[in-house]
Amino acid sequence: QLQLVESGGGLVQPGGSLRLSCAASGFTLDYYAIGWFRQAPGKEREGVSCISSSGIFTNYADFVKGRFTISRDRAKNTVHLQMNSLKPEDTAVYYCVRGTMCGRSIVMGDMDYWGKGTHVTVSS
Repeated sequence: QLQLVESGGGLVQPGGSLRLSCAASGFTLDYYAIGWFRQAPGKEREGVSCISSSGIFTNYADFVKGRFTISRDRAKNTVHLQMNSLKPEDTAVYYCVRGTMCGRSIVMGDMDYWGKGTHVTVSS
């Protein structure tokens, strides 16, 4: 069964850090672009970051540039999102998704598999 499973969310104080993980089962992440989207309560889902299948190209939404870093761990068939300097406005459910490309503005082409999400709450 093909699936993506996110982990690493939780409660953190402003200025803190979290590392999210997106683990795949049933397929190899290496062959696909992988992205992170988020959805805050009452808001639309928005793209956060993505990484190309090669891992050479990455893109970030302006609101996370310089704070978040996306990376691949090929040995573990996992993609990570390191989130530093977290702000209350980063509070959301974070989803990983499989796509066919990683373009600017987190355009990922055909996005066919989504994880169920992991909750991130930034609050003092």
